[in-house]
Amino acid sequence: MKYSDKPLTHFFFPNDWNQEQAPGNIVTETATEPQTPVVERIREGLYFREFATLRNLLDIPEETLGLYLGMSNATLHRRKKSRRFSQAESERLVRFTRLFGIAYGVFGDETAAREWLKTENPGTAGESPLSYADTEFGAREVENLLGRIDHGVF
Repeated sequence: MKYSDKPLTHFFFPNDWNQEQAPGNIVTETATEPQTPVVERIREGLYFREFATLRNLLDIPEETLGLYLGMSNATLHRRKKSRRFSQAESERLVRFTRLFGIAYGVFGDETAAREWLKTENPGTAGESPLSYADTEFGAREVENLLGRIDHGVF
């Protein structure tokens, strides 16, 4: 991954997302070179800045996001020091980034998307959608639920 690559949030958010209103640690520099394909970035392992960006978007503690990613606090601390995630951890990070982008597209507002993802929901067996999405199948169910909400078929 080149330093000039945009954060993955740029790939998963609707075109009308206003990056100037983005929370804290989002890197919004303009890349002058072509972007590294997302799959290649995941295979190489994402940099810690992607984690920090998602944590800021979700407005949750690092430890909580680490748990959603299936990481112990010790592993999270090691990744913070090495500044890079494994391929499997990167895939899970992309899973939650993608869900936030879909929720933002459905609700049209970062605050509404964040709150919906963090609030217990009958469509996710009484869990928060973030908690329910700790597996790929759960994440697909959350995506389906968001699609039904978007089409008025809850």
